[in-house]
Amino acid sequence: MSTIVVATPVIAGLGALFKSHALAKKTVVLFDEHTRKLYGASLLQTLRDEGFLYKELVVPAKEASKSFSAAYRLYGSMIEADVDRSWNLLAVGGGVVGDLGGFIAASYFRGIPIIQLPTTLLAMTDSSIGGKVAINHPLGKNLIGFFHEAELILIDPSYLATLPLREIYAGMAEVVKYGFIADEPFFTFLDLHFAEIMSLQEPFLTQAIKKSACTKADVVKKDFRETGGLRATLNFGHTFAHGLEKLAEYRYLRHGEAVTIGMVCALFLSHNLGYLDQPSLERGLALLQKFRFPKGLVKRRFLDIDSALLLDAMLSDKKKLDKKLRFVLLKKLGKAFLLEENVEESIVLQSINDGQKFFNGKSAH
Repeated sequence: MSTIVVATPVIAGLGALFKSHALAKKTVVLFDEHTRKLYGASLLQTLRDEGFLYKELVVPAKEASKSFSAAYRLYGSMIEADVDRSWNLLAVGGGVVGDLGGFIAASYFRGIPIIQLPTTLLAMTDSSIGGKVAINHPLGKNLIGFFHEAELILIDPSYLATLPLREIYAGMAEVVKYGFIADEPFFTFLDLHFAEIMSLQEPFLTQAIKKSACTKADVVKKDFRETGGLRATLNFGHTFAHGLEKLAEYRYLRHGEAVTIGMVCALFLSHNLGYLDQPSLERGLALLQKFRFPKGLVKRRFLDIDSALLLDAMLSDKKKLDKKLRFVLLKKLGKAFLLEENVEESIVLQSINDGQKFFNGKSAH
């Protein structure tokens, strides 16, 4: 299992940390254009000071970098630099860099170690943990990939100070998810301290990051390859979210924004199927109502979308099985489960419509 290190500064003593985990001081450092500008100078100086041999690679900071063409170009750069199986790869960035770097590490020379250095809240609490690495296909997101767990996950909460507020909200969606699916006391903590976490106040920020990371790591440990249904609960709201992302062409909507909308729909679906009671539904919606979106985004990317069109996009999601949608639902706050039986399309459509009414400021119940 991965070792998770939360510290500021997290790159202090990097050589000793690598040595303690039997990692060679030979690393491919993968940045995107933003993380290279923000963290590249200090990180590469640390590597030089500690005697690392490294090869630096940079990709555009956009979802389109998670592609075969980008991976193919990076493979070529690594081969030309004589990178072999004794090397490892250090991915410095958010979900795009983490996924792409993990995909390359899993496939290059049939697999080299990956070290994740996440720089966004979403990556610190979700995408860098658990070993799912993938690239996109024009027909769907994250359809091509591997299970390739990181040797180390290095988390420095101070990196979040460089992020715009929109990215903090996007990451907070995954943090809140853990309260919904696994830990009602954590849900209550997030409800009470939402504003402090959003403004990056300590100790609330680090507490939220550590709890989220440990929750995901625990779930992954128990069901690494998602064979028992437990790991699938991490996808609460994601079936709706991936449909929204597809309709937005993976460009106009942040993953965390789509997940926030998806969790609203999943709460209504849990209630409409009789699993979640009214008070729990209202508590869940009240927390999600604290999220803020760029002006007009929800209207363009959700309210103006026909519910049947969204359902059709959801049917292309990789999380369906035997052409049936798989939904993660709540029995109560802090208790999620994977619904194995098929759900009538009319109830799914009703739940989408309920979500649209919620975002319109109207009560559906």
